[in-house]
Amino acid sequence: MIKVDSIRVSVFSTNCYLVRNTETKEGFLIDPGDYEEKLLDVLREKEVKLTAIYLTHGHLDHFMAAERIKAEYKVSVYCHEEELAVLADPVQNLTARFMRNGIVFKDAIGLEDGAEFTAAGVPVKLFHTPGHTPGGCCYYLPEHGILFSGDTLFFRSIGNTEFPGGSMGTLSRSIREKLYTLPEDTVVYAGHGEETDIGSEKRENPFVPNL
Repeated sequence: MIKVDSIRVSVFSTNCYLVRNTETKEGFLIDPGDYEEKLLDVLREKEVKLTAIYLTHGHLDHFMAAERIKAEYKVSVYCHEEELAVLADPVQNLTARFMRNGIVFKDAIGLEDGAEFTAAGVPVKLFHTPGHTPGGCCYYLPEHGILFSGDTLFFRSIGNTEFPGGSMGTLSRSIREKLYTLPEDTVVYAGHGEETDIGSEKRENPFVPNL
């Protein structure tokens, strides 16, 4: 079995997710956006054997705690291969816009679209879903019917496309072609806001109607 813990991090109210294998006590983090001490406290409290960190994209509110946690637990950080350039550019990762000094992160490992792997004993598949950023992606857990959508798809909304590299047309295609093809009962854990599911988004999301 797995358990998903949602941890609110950053002044942007980002959802960081801790996915735990309840049998092995292994786990992995998705989008440790900030508040590193808070995240470390959660990992210690739950006695998690952290195996990896996965980023849905490279904006500051999704990666700022990654370096500290990576060093503390000696794990690797992964993202889609096209997002490596975003993490390495203060303009694209938005640290130049929202912070006094721009910050870069160059220690991530790039994965390709459709990559399938096992994290903490859990099968995972990566979907490249550009539009919010060029290398934005989602992580799908097929055996559990769960999707971590980052800033691609929200409850009745979608990610901002006005930041560098954003495109409304590209994001809409990503959602229709990659996410709306998943089973309708797939639970969606978004980068901000409440959880949703694929079926209700196909029917009710006003930004990306299911044409």
